[in-house]
Amino acid sequence: MITFLNGKFVADERAVVSVFDRGFLYGDGLFETIRIANGRLFRWREHWKRLKGGAEFLKIRLPFGREELRRLAGQVVAKNKMPEAILRLTLSRGVGTRGYSPRKADRPTLAITLHPAPKSGVEKPVRWKLMVSSVRLSVDDPLARFKTSNKLPQILARAEADAAGADEALLLNTRGFVAEGAGSNLFWVERGTVCTPPLTAGILPGVTRAVVGELCRRLEIPIIEKNIRLKELSHTDGVFLTLTSLGIVAGESLDGKELKQSPLVIRLAERYNRLFF
Repeated sequence: MITFLNGKFVADERAVVSVFDRGFLYGDGLFETIRIANGRLFRWREHWKRLKGGAEFLKIRLPFGREELRRLAGQVVAKNKMPEAILRLTLSRGVGTRGYSPRKADRPTLAITLHPAPKSGVEKPVRWKLMVSSVRLSVDDPLARFKTSNKLPQILARAEADAAGADEALLLNTRGFVAEGAGSNLFWVERGTVCTPPLTAGILPGVTRAVVGELCRRLEIPIIEKNIRLKELSHTDGVFLTLTSLGIVAGESLDGKELKQSPLVIRLAERYNRLFF
């Protein structure tokens, strides 16, 4: 595999970063995970906008502009001959002085890596066993708007899911509402209406989450943002998750209790998958 690292295309085994890089030391950085379909970056503008917004918030200089970075990502796809894949952009503040202060860390590290795309359901969405994590997310956390390289709450939640034999963990926020999955956005169906938590719940504004909103409006399916308690979620007409790698994933069960399956989830998954063909 070929990786792009700090201006050079190198073999994966030669793509090394300093142990003094702040991304390694403190998680001082950002990343974006992008679906590659038919050799193209899906929803590049939205991913760039979030990456740029995060870089401005953290005050990390982006070494490339939008179109140059897109061109470089396309070259990684072409060099690896993988038109169907998952691409990851990783940006860190780079090497600086010892300690938390970002002073003198003025040479950011940027890597572009490519990974095989997981198998997803073409006609029907993948179905996941879900569990509720003990980890809680802060409400109105400004960092939740970006994919920062420090994702310890999500890592701990996924570790709990692994230990429980589940596919994904759901996290509640500090107000007791179900917020999102460890690596996904949450949706549910209530009497023909698609619902999802508001951004103020402390969730990531996911790119696939936004696509589902567009599809609902196009198909004239009502969609609203609202908070939900865990007990209420178990009694909805269907639960599903969205994430870049798999698109739409249906919730099969929650803490061992079977969830209802809504035909709206299958309908949305079918329309979502058509975007790539």
